[in-house]
Amino acid sequence: MKGRFSIVATPIGNLADITYRAIQTLKDCDTIACEDTRVTSKLLARYDIKKPLLIFHAQSGKLSSERILQQLGEGLHVALVTDAGTPGISDPGNELVRIVRDRLHDAVTIETIPGASALTGALAIAGVDSHQFVFLGFLPHKKGRQTLFKEIAQEERAVVFYESPNRIMKALESLAQSLPVERKVVILREITKLHESVVEGSAQEVLEHFQKNSTQVRGEFVVVVAP
Repeated sequence: MKGRFSIVATPIGNLADITYRAIQTLKDCDTIACEDTRVTSKLLARYDIKKPLLIFHAQSGKLSSERILQQLGEGLHVALVTDAGTPGISDPGNELVRIVRDRLHDAVTIETIPGASALTGALAIAGVDSHQFVFLGFLPHKKGRQTLFKEIAQEERAVVFYESPNRIMKALESLAQSLPVERKVVILREITKLHESVVEGSAQEVLEHFQKNSTQVRGEFVVVVAP
């Protein structure tokens, strides 16, 4: 029997942002591989889904991958989810998919169950020209970081990246130093959640906004630099 590997997008904040197909897939599968069992358990409880959970994340090691490969090789149906959004987008899920393709070849069917994504959600409401854009995921913490900001300043297309509350202020400082004043920056925070907000302006204006409103320096950030 052929194994089935479903890459399932889950909500990025609001638990109602999940597709019927995703719910059905999670109900039908044999096992769910997830980043954090506590986060995934909340989603499953919302939709009355009870399934065995396997841990898979960037630090879970080779053993977790081997367990998933074993189940797929036995013809089982494994669903892969991340804490929020689409597995494989700025997420080690893409490495797992590569391993499954290399090791199991035609013995498994790999399918995508599309849905919520902070990337597309942010671009939809940023109000910038996004016919072409560059997505950088999470920026490196140290090595090559300053060089990357110089490249962003020279990029003619829109640029999108994710940032954590611990580094958003440093990122904005670097953008303010690198970008011309006419280049718009849009900061989207806590998309789909209760305290969702959008701040736009020059990099310096956005930086000053968060300096004056330090209580807003929390949650998950998507940064969009207009072309």
